Amino acid sequence: MERLKSLSKKRDIIVIGASAGGLPALMELVKGLPGDLPAAIFIVLHLAPYSTNYVPEILSKLGPLAVVEPTDGEPIQYGRIYVAAPDHHLLLEKGKIIIKKGPKENRFRPSIDALFRSASFLYGPRVIGVVLSGMLDDGTSGLWSVKRMGGLAIIQDPLDAAFPAMPANVLEYVAVDYQVPVAQLAALLVGLIGDPTPKKPTIPAKELNLLEMEIVIATHDNAFQMGIIQMGELTPFTCPECHGALTQLKEGKIMRFRCHTGHAFTISALLAEVTESVEDQLWQAMRGLEESNMLLDKLGQHFTKEGQAGEASLFINKARLMARQARVIHDAIFAQQTLSADLRLNKKHQPKKAQDR
Repeated sequence: MERLKSLSKKRDIIVIGASAGGLPALMELVKGLPGDLPAAIFIVLHLAPYSTNYVPEILSKLGPLAVVEPTDGEPIQYGRIYVAAPDHHLLLEKGKIIIKKGPKENRFRPSIDALFRSASFLYGPRVIGVVLSGMLDDGTSGLWSVKRMGGLAIIQDPLDAAFPAMPANVLEYVAVDYQVPVAQLAALLVGLIGDPTPKKPTIPAKELNLLEMEIVIATHDNAFQMGIIQMGELTPFTCPECHGALTQLKEGKIMRFRCHTGHAFTISALLAEVTESVEDQLWQAMRGLEESNMLLDKLGQHFTKEGQAGEASLFINKARLMARQARVIHDAIFAQQTLSADLRLNKKHQPKKAQDR
C-alpha cells in the first residue's frame, strides 16, 4: 500500500463528517469508490462514547477499499479509509494519524471540526472536506477552515439528507464548491482526486496561530496555559461541560466559543446545551420540592398521632404548599424546549419523506 506523498501537489486528503443519518450516506459513498484510489479518506461519524465501533466492518463489506479504525501514530496510506474510534479525536500530523482524548467539541468526541482543522492546517489545498447528514452544526467551522486554507468544500444536498441541519448550516457560512446528493458523491470525489492544487493562500499569522492552538488543544486539555482566553473576546457565559469561562471566537461570519479548559461550542450547540441544562435544573427543583412535601407530610402525621393538632396542621399546610409549587415547576418542565439556532434552518431545508428517497 502506497504511503502518503509528503510533497504532493495533488488533492489526496479527503475528510468526511457525518452524524445522525450519516451511516447510510457513508455506505452509499463507499460502494462507489474504486480500489486503486490515490488518496486517503478520514471519517468522523458521531457515535456514543461507550459503543463498539462496527463502522469499519460494515463499510469494508461494501467496496474494495480497506476500512480501519486507526491507531495512534499509524502512517497514512493511500487507498485506505480511516474511521475515528468512539470517544477519541482523529487528527492528522505530518504523514501520520493521531488518536487523542482531548476536550469535547460541540458535546462530541471525536469532533468533525477538529479533524477538518488538523487536515487543513497541514495539507491546505490538498484537502477535500465533505459534510453529510446530521443534526446541529458540527463540521461548519472545520469546513470553513478547509476552504480558508485552499481546500475544496463539499456537502450532501440538504434535501437529500435524512437530517439536513449539518449541511444546511454549512451553506449559511461557507462558500461550498459542490452540493450533491450522496448517490453522486463517489464519482465527484474520484474526478477531483489528483487534480493539481492551487497556490496555498496567505493567512494572517494570528489566524494561523489560533488554528494551530485549537489543534493542539484537541490533543489534551491545556487551553488555559496556551492562552486561549486571549485569542478571543471574554464573555459572561460559562461552559455547560465544566462551568469554566467562555471566550468568543470568530471565523468569517461564524461565532464560536471555547472555554479555558478546552471545551468548544458553536452557537447552536451552546444554545442546545444551555436549554437542556435548564430542564435538568427544573427536574432537580421539582424533586427537592416533592421531597420537602413528603417530609413535611410525615411530620404532620407524626404530630397528629401525638395529639398535637396545631403543630400537625402547620406541617400539613406547608406540605400542601410544597405540592402546589412542585406542580408549577412540573408544568414548566413540559413547556421547556431544547433550542438551537437550527430552528430557522429546519423551515428552509426539509428532508425528503422516506417514500421519496
